[in-house]
Amino acid sequence: MIAAHAVLRAATTDNHQQVDAAFAHFDLADRRSYGVFLRAHARVLGAIEPALIDGPAGFPQVRTRLDHLTSDLAGLATPWPDLVPLRGPFNAAALWGMLYVAEGSRLGGGVLAARVGGAMPRRYLAAVHGKGEWRAVLMALDAAAADRPQAWHDHMIDGARRTFDLYTHSAAVDRPALA
Repeated sequence: MIAAHAVLRAATTDNHQQVDAAFAHFDLADRRSYGVFLRAHARVLGAIEPALIDGPAGFPQVRTRLDHLTSDLAGLATPWPDLVPLRGPFNAAALWGMLYVAEGSRLGGGVLAARVGGAMPRRYLAAVHGKGEWRAVLMALDAAAADRPQAWHDHMIDGARRTFDLYTHSAAVDRPALA
């Protein structure tokens, strides 16, 4: 049987690529562009992280990054954005999909942190997984998905896709300010 996290990765490849494309235009060495980049992340993470902290049974402990985002935005004198609305319910399965996206975003954070210019703050991007944390998230997801009906898996995939879409749309909100 294929691991649930592998099914989830395959089912959301296009969504992940759309997020990557939406954020590719940000120049993290430029103070203004980096501030807009952080606002795009804050707009989504501020909306989803509280739901993840109060996640369903079996959820791994979520290490918050909102304090890092708040600090980095303040260090850039960039205002906190309005949060995206979470449309539709995120049931337990969908929250697992949301967690997959949120925790997966930490993976590239370390690489992106190296692109941040000069002495600009980078606590948010530097808040990468500790040793074994990402693997623990995937193992918890696989355990939660084991022996679940297809509808549960469909909700998990839908939750991940909707979360990716939140990031894609958020990246475009302040884009005109960079023109």
